[in-house]
Amino acid sequence: MTDLTLLTRTSVAVPTPPERIVHLGLGAFHRAHQAWYTAHASDADQWGIVAFTGRSRDLVDRLAQQDGLYTIVERGADGDRFEVVPSIVRVEAGDDVPAFVTAVAAPQTAILTLTITEAGYRLAADGTVDLADPVVASDVAMLRSALVREASLAPARAAEPSSALGRVLLGLDARRRAGAGPIALVPCDNLPNNGGLLRRALADLAGRVSDELAAWLSANAAVVSTSVDRITPAIDAVIESAAIGRATGCLDAAPVVTEPFSDWVLSGEFPAGRPEWEAAGARFVDHLEPWEHRKLWMLNGAHTVLATLGQARGHAVVSTAIEDPVCRAAVESLWDDDAAQLPDLDLTAYRAALLTRFRNPRIEHRLTQIALDSTTKVRLRIVPVALRELAAGRAAGGCAAAIAAWILGVRSGTAALPGGIAAVAASEPLEAAARDALLTALDSGFTDHPGFADLVGSALARLSPDKSLVPLH
Repeated sequence: MTDLTLLTRTSVAVPTPPERIVHLGLGAFHRAHQAWYTAHASDADQWGIVAFTGRSRDLVDRLAQQDGLYTIVERGADGDRFEVVPSIVRVEAGDDVPAFVTAVAAPQTAILTLTITEAGYRLAADGTVDLADPVVASDVAMLRSALVREASLAPARAAEPSSALGRVLLGLDARRRAGAGPIALVPCDNLPNNGGLLRRALADLAGRVSDELAAWLSANAAVVSTSVDRITPAIDAVIESAAIGRATGCLDAAPVVTEPFSDWVLSGEFPAGRPEWEAAGARFVDHLEPWEHRKLWMLNGAHTVLATLGQARGHAVVSTAIEDPVCRAAVESLWDDDAAQLPDLDLTAYRAALLTRFRNPRIEHRLTQIALDSTTKVRLRIVPVALRELAAGRAAGGCAAAIAAWILGVRSGTAALPGGIAAVAASEPLEAAARDALLTALDSGFTDHPGFADLVGSALARLSPDKSLVPLH
């Protein structure tokens, strides 16, 4: 590989757009999703991204030598497509707080995007900042001390909070002090109503440290809610870099592998402007909730079925599980229930796209990973649809089969579950076991629908590979 050309803007002759977007939480998903959409916007030459990692300096080192460039490998069932993405123009370490504050406060910055993961928000169960978290408590005290000083940039920059939201708030306060104008905040984490979550968390945090900042946020920080979707599996960077070298002649130390499919739905205002992401396929809608439900119930719900039932039937990855007629029928039945609870969101095409994605054998999506915390996932992805279907007077048979798949996974030891489910013993009748699982573990109002538990029991008997119960492990 000594004859390869290092991937740089000079070597591949791509321009450097001006820095107008700041991102916190640089990783594979951001580079496959928001950075890709920005590169494909019709006005991409006007929108460069300054990207900050979570804390990693390794990715900074690898991308900095490449001027922020990297290769996306779109891994389709029939082959790979290689594309150099030029939208990230500067990469910084996430723990470089002064650099982050300066970037957010810059007048030309119009958007701050976030992929900090659910844990990165450090919130209590009610959505407020978790003061029981020592990192949060320390940041609140630090920010309160720093932000009440004289109205200059220097005092705020002296503080270096550890939490992601603490850093965001510090940057926004610097922007307020600089008079840099309004900004759009765009969370891209896979959370329901992520914009509302971020808005409430920042308002709570600001209210604890500075009344002036809290008032400025309310008037100047627009929060956009999003639904995001694109699978970006973990990779062996050395292997992928070698393949890229053979295909393109370039040395890329920071490649990203992703599927051909992508989806991005946004709802909210951009007071300082935004890229024309719709040219790349993004949707801008007034009401995000139906689109969130479509993804959560149909994509994520099907993944939960495949992870639990698929493993019980001997499969290891999504692509083989979906080809199993029993698994496929369970997924299709769940989708029928989902469709009855969704408005017209082009569901026929979406279902076809999901099947194509699931069948792609070159995107290795392991069922053991998807099955983690499956009880919580069933509560969020399956139970709401079941309750709505039952309230509408329908049987919710697809949801019953999905919950039966979860119980089967529990009994075969492939699904995570709380201690209370241990009451489901192998010697109990199917119906009683299913009812106990539903009422004890899910606790979601099924007491008003005793017949549904019986339906789950019947589905459990039908789905069990050997028609018998497997003792708990």
